[in-house]
Amino acid sequence: MIDAKRLLDQFLGDLGGSSGRDVRDTGGGSGTGGSPLDDLTRNLPGGIGGIGGGALAGGLAGILLGSKKGRKLGSKALKLGGMAVLGGLAYHAYRNWQAGKAPAETASAGQQPAVLPPPSDTPFNPSTEDEQQALGRHLLRAMIAGAKADGHIDAEEQANIFEEIDKLALSAHDKAFVMDELRAPLDVDAVARAARTPEEAAEIYAASLLAVDVDNAAERGYLSMLAARLKLDDKLVEHLHASVEGSAEKVE
Repeated sequence: MIDAKRLLDQFLGDLGGSSGRDVRDTGGGSGTGGSPLDDLTRNLPGGIGGIGGGALAGGLAGILLGSKKGRKLGSKALKLGGMAVLGGLAYHAYRNWQAGKAPAETASAGQQPAVLPPPSDTPFNPSTEDEQQALGRHLLRAMIAGAKADGHIDAEEQANIFEEIDKLALSAHDKAFVMDELRAPLDVDAVARAARTPEEAAEIYAASLLAVDVDNAAERGYLSMLAARLKLDDKLVEHLHASVEGSAEKVE
């Protein structure tokens, strides 16, 4: 069985943050103050190193996105861990939407230092390990689907990605999960069906949003379909965009 929480950190979180260690470091070290994965992402072709250095943080996100544009989250946000980052962004947007605030207020309040974990024992931060693992799997699928939304991951790109994933310090189950999700046809309905609550729907949307380029027509179309399938209010969608954009800067 995959460890969805840890795998989510591989995508965008805990770069030696609250745990005091890099979740990607298996002890080999690189002699440069980072993990072997840090070295890998710095040296990958196609601009991946630039993304791996901050946008979506982890090597997995960099490998999946390739040379696509990403979003560079602040270092304080990344230290929270992947699930806490996504939960915090979605919670902030959801709370402001419920309060009737304007999306501009979400953006201004969501500057990088303000990204905080969501309150405990809420749909954004489940209390039990089983619930956390289930939510982690749903968020991972949403991010991988977002990465595939523009169709740039063809058979040749899949082969390249699988080769790079095989180099990472992941368990066989984690690698198989990522590869299976990449091979699966893009299915926006399957991503949306995973949402068990309105709050989780917002978090799933935020996860996909982090992995897409909103300047790309195909990816905008995917997000529009996802929002509709998740039954998200248009204003809430605006708040989610504002929360993500207010906590990240675009990487060209």
